[in-house]
Amino acid sequence: MPMMDQDQGRVSVIVPARNEEANIARVVRSLAPQQGVRELLVVDDRSQDRTAEILKDLKAKIPALQVIETDTLPEGWTGKSYAAATGARVASGAWLLFTDADTEHLPGSLAVLLERAEREGVDLLSLSPGQSTRTVWEKAVIPLIYTHLARLYRFEDVSDPASPAAAANGQYVLIRRAVYDRVGGHEAVRGAILEDVELARRVKSAGGQLLFLPGAEWVSTRMYGSFSAMWQGWTKNLYLLYGRNVTHMLGALAELWLLDLAPALAFVALALAWAMGAGDLWTVLAALTFFFLAMLRQWNYGQALGRIGFDPRLARYQAPGAAIFSFLLLNSVRAYRWGGKIEWKGRLYSTKRAG
Repeated sequence: MPMMDQDQGRVSVIVPARNEEANIARVVRSLAPQQGVRELLVVDDRSQDRTAEILKDLKAKIPALQVIETDTLPEGWTGKSYAAATGARVASGAWLLFTDADTEHLPGSLAVLLERAEREGVDLLSLSPGQSTRTVWEKAVIPLIYTHLARLYRFEDVSDPASPAAAANGQYVLIRRAVYDRVGGHEAVRGAILEDVELARRVKSAGGQLLFLPGAEWVSTRMYGSFSAMWQGWTKNLYLLYGRNVTHMLGALAELWLLDLAPALAFVALALAWAMGAGDLWTVLAALTFFFLAMLRQWNYGQALGRIGFDPRLARYQAPGAAIFSFLLLNSVRAYRWGGKIEWKGRLYSTKRAG
């Protein structure tokens, strides 16, 4: 739906960027023509690659683009929160849109979402963007984790004022400036690893209205360009996303092994036994039973993928995804309970203070 004239130039877009040479041009070009943008603030968080050079070239072509450089990271802050707060201090819009440098915004998306936020009296609107999965390991892991997160943070619960559930995805957070200031902004969550979730909790606990939506039709992203980055990223996030609850994580681990992996492994083992002449009719029947169970689980997984905006055909990668996801869960527990530090974007953060 087109925006009304009074909505023109109401949003200050803030993009924290650290070593984003592969992504920064795409996100800037997708944001610059969006209706409703008052200013486009890219905060260069001490990048050590070609990010600054690329932004300089873009600035010559996009007048609305402003590039801000952070100074030394203060004690007690995460890099992303400090970059976001740095941009917010400069921003002048009635709304702030915090979005990641690895996102791409579809034409007209901001106009539609701002109009909806205004119409429904929303104070913070967040999306779970569509996920670009190019490699086998991305196809296996990313969709499976998001189906589990969709059960932990149900869109309808987060958006229900009567529910205590609160969540946001830092890849897209549209928030009223007055509300942002009232809850303390990113300074109030400066040490939190999941600053997006913590900000949403503060807004909701202060009586603000949240709207959390699947966002594949408006924004897309490729979260991780390498397996090592994905390993670091989910190690950083999973323990906190599960609320530091090891029991819940062990429950997820048991589900992965008993329901996602065991039937497939049992079928393969029994089929091999029969092929090698070590089985009988009961072996064949048992193999077929486990095959049926594995296919039923995969079908259910495909249905769950479709409900949150993924291609249901990605369900074929379920088994390897479950194996990798299970090790990520264990590694995240290890990092927070015994590791002492986690690494992200070339910085080390203490797990003792990570929120």
